Amino acid sequence: MFRLFESIIDPTAPPERPEPPARLLGFYWHFLRQAKGLFAGLLLAGLLLGLADASVPFFVGRIVALVTSTPPERLLAEGWPLIGGLVGTLLIFRPAVLFGRGLIANQAIGPGFSNLIRWQSHYHVVRQSWGFFQNDFAGRIANKVMQTGPALRESVVQTVEAVWYIAVYGVSAMVLLATADPRLAIPLGVWFVGYAALIWRFVPRMRDRSRAASEARSQLTGRIVDTYTNILTVKLFARARAEDSYVGDAMDTLMERFQRQFRLVTTFAVSLQILNAMLVSAITISAVALASSRSIEIGAVAMAIPLSWQVVSMSGWVAFQVSAIFENVGVVQEGLATIARPLQLADDAKAEPIAVRHGDVRFERVSFGYGTPRKVIDDFSLHIRPGERIGLVGRSGAGKSTLANLLLRFFDPASGRILIDGVDIARATQESLREQISVVTQDTSLLHRSIRDNIAYGRPTATDDEIVAAAQRAEAHDFILGLTDLHGRTGYDAHVGERGVKLSGGQRQRVAIARVILKDAPIIVLDEATSALDSEVEAAIQTSLDAVMAGKTVIAVAHRLSTIARMDRLVVLDQGRIVEQGSHAELISKDGLYAALWRRQSGGFLDDGPTQAAAE
Repeated sequence: MFRLFESIIDPTAPPERPEPPARLLGFYWHFLRQAKGLFAGLLLAGLLLGLADASVPFFVGRIVALVTSTPPERLLAEGWPLIGGLVGTLLIFRPAVLFGRGLIANQAIGPGFSNLIRWQSHYHVVRQSWGFFQNDFAGRIANKVMQTGPALRESVVQTVEAVWYIAVYGVSAMVLLATADPRLAIPLGVWFVGYAALIWRFVPRMRDRSRAASEARSQLTGRIVDTYTNILTVKLFARARAEDSYVGDAMDTLMERFQRQFRLVTTFAVSLQILNAMLVSAITISAVALASSRSIEIGAVAMAIPLSWQVVSMSGWVAFQVSAIFENVGVVQEGLATIARPLQLADDAKAEPIAVRHGDVRFERVSFGYGTPRKVIDDFSLHIRPGERIGLVGRSGAGKSTLANLLLRFFDPASGRILIDGVDIARATQESLREQISVVTQDTSLLHRSIRDNIAYGRPTATDDEIVAAAQRAEAHDFILGLTDLHGRTGYDAHVGERGVKLSGGQRQRVAIARVILKDAPIIVLDEATSALDSEVEAAIQTSLDAVMAGKTVIAVAHRLSTIARMDRLVVLDQGRIVEQGSHAELISKDGLYAALWRRQSGGFLDDGPTQAAAE
């Protein structure tokens, strides 16, 4: 039975509609519709439970009336239907309803629905553009994805289990009291009005303060994760105390917002207790007064007082459930602001996979400025022939890395277009485009997985022999064999730590080069690919790189000009435009910007000089 309900929801199934709506109700329904049968079952269980609980005081009242008006020798004969109904309700019907509700809420909805929301939120977020992640804390985004699922589930389940339950119970109680005497229902009706007024007055304010506290909690999490992620920088600059202040400010903000939230909770609890006391007192006095005037029988008194007591007993639980509902709604609202953003760089509706056969690359009058008036790339045109190796040269901010990012379609040009083999990359699916391009960057980031997984990331089907061969060509095999992690895994099974922090910069770049060698894509982008390597290692792998680049279209960016001087053509950029191009010898003979940059090099590195532009 448990496994049956646990298997109803497959949380990691590919979503039919990956992008959730940005409006709150639409966001809720986007997920609820995928489990609407389960929530309908939860509503039915709540209805049956409310009716069962309301029937208990009814049976008690009828039994008391029977006891007071029936001779002892006839009690069992006349009372067994009532006694059987009470016992059957308590021992069979109510437990069965609770068991069914538990299976739905705990086995099906609890784990499955929460993780379905998390999975589909992650599925959408991970397809956001690179710029999306540049503008937020990774820890904060992850926190939103993790919190939103349980918060959405709880707010719906609590609404069904609390609000729906007390509505059913309250209506049943009103009907039972009015049946005995309409005057008995008046105090309960007044109580419901007062109860609704309290909720209307306090709960929205609790929601707003809860949302503020949730935002402060996410901000605190983001700051803590930011500190941990950059712990080496913190220690190198001896800034632990500064980080204490940075995190402490966020902690103080969270504390202040929690305090404001719980002031309302205390005030609401006291107000509700006073209202509840008034209800029980009014019902008791009314019932006794009516019984003394013989307007109602003693059984009605025995029914009315337990009914009122059960209502007030539930009221506190329901009120705090309502408070929790709005608190969770606040968390969902905060989460959807991050999760439900439309994709900033979506594939065209008619986009098709691109298959690169030749590697002919064209930039046609491309302009781009990262959303600012200043153009990093300005009316740029360049034709890279199939198999040609191009080196991009220029001061920092000239637009070299930006061109690589545009080719990879991390951003779309403000104007112009980029074509590969005559296909506009804006008309190709992003994943298929990037499958055709191998990239090694200066800031090589590895996944916290094994060396084997990192090298095979671009070609997961590669065999162990192919992985080892790629590592050997990248001069990485020897150091890999000497690796050991904290769990005793060695060599290619050793894990590299978050972003590869357990490896040196040169080791990370050699792993990245091995990854490119194994991927064997027709277009290669080398963005400062050997900047972290010493000259001896760079020379050792240069032959391998030359072999890898043979017959492929290559775009290389490097400040160390000696590493790209061997390219077929060097393209010199300044302020997003081409100012020179040609071979190394041709550009030296022109005695232009390239020749000036070459002369400025000291120890093989480029001195940007006093005219250095803004960073790319």
